[in-house]
Amino acid sequence: MPISPEKPLSPSRRRWLAGALAAGALQRVQAQFRVEISGVGATQLPIGIAKFRDEDKSGQSISGIVRADLERSGVFRVVDSSGNLDETSQPNYSEWRTRGADALVAGSATRLVDGRFDVRYKLWDVVKGADLGGQAYAVPAPDLRLTAHRIADAVYERLTGDKGVFSTRIVYVTRVANRYTLRITDADGEGGQVALNSTQAIISPTWSPDGKSLAYVSFESGKAVVWVQNVATGERHVVANFRGSNSAPAWSPDGSALAVTLSRDGNSQIYLMDPRGGNLRRVTQSSAIDTEPVFAPDGKSIYFVSDRGGSPQIYRVPVAGGSPERVTFTGSYNISPAISPDGKTLAYINRNAGEFKVTTLDLASGTVRTLSDTVDDENPSFAPNGKLIIYATRAQGRDVLMTTTLDGRIRTRLLSSGEDVREPNWGPFGR
Repeated sequence: MPISPEKPLSPSRRRWLAGALAAGALQRVQAQFRVEISGVGATQLPIGIAKFRDEDKSGQSISGIVRADLERSGVFRVVDSSGNLDETSQPNYSEWRTRGADALVAGSATRLVDGRFDVRYKLWDVVKGADLGGQAYAVPAPDLRLTAHRIADAVYERLTGDKGVFSTRIVYVTRVANRYTLRITDADGEGGQVALNSTQAIISPTWSPDGKSLAYVSFESGKAVVWVQNVATGERHVVANFRGSNSAPAWSPDGSALAVTLSRDGNSQIYLMDPRGGNLRRVTQSSAIDTEPVFAPDGKSIYFVSDRGGSPQIYRVPVAGGSPERVTFTGSYNISPAISPDGKTLAYINRNAGEFKVTTLDLASGTVRTLSDTVDDENPSFAPNGKLIIYATRAQGRDVLMTTTLDGRIRTRLLSSGEDVREPNWGPFGR
């Protein structure tokens, strides 16, 4: 299967770009997800998460959101958490040790006279019998989900030493009939906003490093054109609309440049430009198809896909210029590179015996690991802490999003009702 000027095509991507289905009335469906978590982590910290006092009156299951976040990380296992506790309680540590808990979270959600909610939580180390502190938030009702995610982030960081990513955002594209929608949501796929609606395909959305802009490819003009859009205002502008195809945008780590794939001079090649579309500079010089660029975290090199060796493989080239070097050697078809925030792990899609699977390569040791149990995976993207990967796949007859831990032991399926979901990209810290 040859790679296209836009992007290598898996079966799902061919369906995605095939355009509208049978004509008919369009039913608008909001992207509501059901989370299914499968697998058992090698080492998981048992934690109790008590139901927050008065959360039923808030309209949000704050404890449920915290629980789902921590379980999805693969680091925690929630134990029996029944009982009446809040942040003012003094837990019976012996009882919680009997339940098997090493840590405990409890809190409350109290409605204030101005309509906001006073959300509080506290974290305890059950093993040591120690109060690990907590925090209070005064937030409007629409921010309750975000507050729950921030509580999960704080618990995760306090107990693991790594920053949590539950309050970050993802972007993805949904399709219902002949309508494509670019959506920005919380990291669990809930909440958020519609960035763009179109009757033509939208692909390859990617976040700027500061989280304020998105670059993506839209076919609304009848061809692949690269756009940049302000997330807060919705203002957008064309970045690349040259002769031929314009595709696969990727931000530099400092946000000062975009790498794009252009066929303006013949075969698809990698170019650099500024986010307004100026200062165009060609990076690769080959008679092959070079596509899907992604910057290394230090900004000094670009990983990309090329068929210069006869089949699609991943290469690395210095941004300042030089000869590309091949990076992937296991298998005859490797596409869609994503690099971890620490620059140590490459995630990509490997095709073997007709199956497309999320795979990782430890760049230091050369160790290759297959992470997924599905066969039609696309678009891996690292969480900003490097601990999870989100990707698109096909499961139970639908296009869905999945997350996986880096050992592949814990996978979470985000199932939406009535929509096919593809093209995920995980945003940076902060919002």
